[in-house]
This record gives sequence, C-alpha cells and structure tokens, in this order.
Amino acid sequence: MEKAYKLLSLQKHISHSQAKSLIDSGLVSANGRKLTLARTLLDPKTSFQIQDIAPLRIIEQKGDLLVVDKPAFLESYAIQARFQGYELLHRLDRETSGVLLLARSQSQTALEIIRAFKARKVEKIYYALVSGIIPESSTINAPILTKKGKSAKSKVHKDGLEAITHITPESIVGKKTLLRVKIETGRTHQIRVHLAHIGHPILGDTLYGGANAARLMLHASDIELLGMKFHAPLPEEFRIR
Repeated sequence: MEKAYKLLSLQKHISHSQAKSLIDSGLVSANGRKLTLARTLLDPKTSFQIQDIAPLRIIEQKGDLLVVDKPAFLESYAIQARFQGYELLHRLDRETSGVLLLARSQSQTALEIIRAFKARKVEKIYYALVSGIIPESSTINAPILTKKGKSAKSKVHKDGLEAITHITPESIVGKKTLLRVKIETGRTHQIRVHLAHIGHPILGDTLYGGANAARLMLHASDIELLGMKFHAPLPEEFRIR
C-alpha cells in the first residue's frame, strides 16, 4: 500500500505537491470513486482519473456589473482574482456551479446589490441531484448553526439562525431525484445541510453524507434582483435518464 498522492505523482509524472493539490481540489478519482484525502493508502495498481475544470463563461458584462457562469472546482475567489478591480457580491462553494455576481469595487452597483442580498430581495434558484425519491414539493424550515475554523461546517440546531428552503422534484430516475430549490435565506451550506437533514443528501457531498459522484451535484441556475434576471444552463451531468 502507498499514499495516494505519491502514486498519482508517479503515474501522472507530476510533483508530489501538484498531486496533493489535485486531490485536495476534488479533481481526482481512484477506481471510479472521488478521493478526498491525499494520504489515503491505496494499492499501487490503483487507476486514477483527473477531472478537467470546465471553462469560465461570461453571462453578462455591462457597466459595473459582471455575471459569470462559474464551473465546478473553481474557487469563487479565484474568479475574482481574474478580474482586476471587481469584487464578489456573494460566493458559491468550490464544487457548486452556476450564476455568480461581481461588480467593480465600491461602485454604486456593488452597494445596491449587497443591500438587496441583506434585505432578502434576491430570488435564487438552484438544482440539486439527491439520493432517494422525493415525490412531492415541501418547505424545510430548520435553523442552521455554523462552526467556522479552518473550514466551515453547518448543522441543523435549535440555537442556529433561521433557514428556509423550498424544494420541488423535477424528475425521478431510479433512486435519484433532481430537485428545483429556492432559498429564502443564505446560511452557510444551507441547501446541503437541509437536504441531508431530511435524509436526501446531495450526490457527491462528502461533507454531509452524500453518495459518491464526480462532483457536488449542486448548480445555481438563476438569480433575479433589482429588475434583472440571470441564468446559467444546467450542466449535462445533471440530466438523469
């Protein structure tokens, strides 16, 4: 047995640090299962697969506003770094894809959108592919408590902040359900925590008990605010048959 990053380094002819970075970024699978720890001990004959990051697509760039379709595995802050003079107005988890808003720093547009988020005057629609069958629409109203350290992790807890999530099944195939999700609040990992709480974790969500998948199957498809609407098409991997 050998550590995963050393085997990956040897097989792909890359440095140990590059191998660790790829595994830490969630881009590596071993024998079809995503690796989460670079020091996992594996058989030397293990077969590795490295997932490519899809290209970043600009949805709209007008005035001080920049709207992009964020690919999975690209950090929100890495996108901000690509566009000098712009700031993030919200963020998406690394493996979550979809609509992401930026604006020129300290611009009136940035201030207005930040105020809209704080006043809950933003409508956000997501799609999530989950384990199990969810036959009917429902609302999850359960407070969320977040513990922040090196990384954040949340849970449903009576001492948490109000969190409201509306879910609607769009399609069911086998034992998987594609959900349309609308959130009224924006707690850390809210959708992930709420779906795990009702026993239907998102596929690929290793932090909250999700089944194996190439990525966290969560996509921010639509944002509507201040009379503007932005849409990012559902990635092909969400189209269950």
